[in-house]
Amino acid sequence: MHAVTGPGDEVLYVSPPWFFYETLILESGSTPVRVPADQESWDLDLEAIAAAVGPRTAAIIINSPNNPTGRIYPRQTLDALARILTEAGERNGRPIYLLSDEAYNRIVYDGREYPTPVASYPWSFYIYTYAKTHLAPGLRFGYVAVPPTMPGREDLRGPLLLAQVARGWAFPVAPLQHAIGDLDRIGIDLDRLQRRRDLLVPALRDQGYDVVEPEGTFYVIARSPIPDDQAFFDVLVGHDVYVLPGSVFEMPGWFRLSVTASDDMCERSIPAFAKAIAEVRA
Repeated sequence: MHAVTGPGDEVLYVSPPWFFYETLILESGSTPVRVPADQESWDLDLEAIAAAVGPRTAAIIINSPNNPTGRIYPRQTLDALARILTEAGERNGRPIYLLSDEAYNRIVYDGREYPTPVASYPWSFYIYTYAKTHLAPGLRFGYVAVPPTMPGREDLRGPLLLAQVARGWAFPVAPLQHAIGDLDRIGIDLDRLQRRRDLLVPALRDQGYDVVEPEGTFYVIARSPIPDDQAFFDVLVGHDVYVLPGSVFEMPGWFRLSVTASDDMCERSIPAFAKAIAEVRA
């Protein structure tokens, strides 16, 4: 963010987002511009993005597969986004950078193809973390890659290094650096995650919840049966189930659950969800 933006710049992000995007944009000195996703498909709303891009737009953050919706943006959508950004960059006299957050790109269900946004748009940064692949959320260990297709990529080497060193987190400790090769070869048990997704989604739908079936990530979002998602969170806690209220990630009236919980925990949560929805509807 610091390498490609400056004071007075704007950075677009798609909502619902990972809840720290806005904070990171503000910390960089730029102005965050929220662009809602399509509320039916949870795909990118290209018209909304085109309308939000302006002369001060320096970058856009895209997260696919998306946290929290689980949506994988299709190739044709990414190609159309690339055209919008290219045309806007030509009008502005400078490129608009795409920050492609691909933390979940190895967690894809049903044998779907995963199209990376980087392949559609040359002014893209590929951002990856090992934390999600190894089911260790919170582990801050990953990398930023600049593809060979980016024009002037060598000119960014200095600003990227300076931004990292100045922040104090540029380099992992030596053992982690040596472990990267082995870490990259370790796979994820997708079958187990998909089995839990396939257990919870139909079970909650049968109980009356409006549930979005994720195409990727290890999250499932569902609409709260009452408008106040925080109040429903409290009801679920009373039944020993913990979720993330949607208000945290700009989806008031929804909640997010994680299929990283064990099979036993997922199975035991089903009757608890049934009791919770019955309680608020009584």
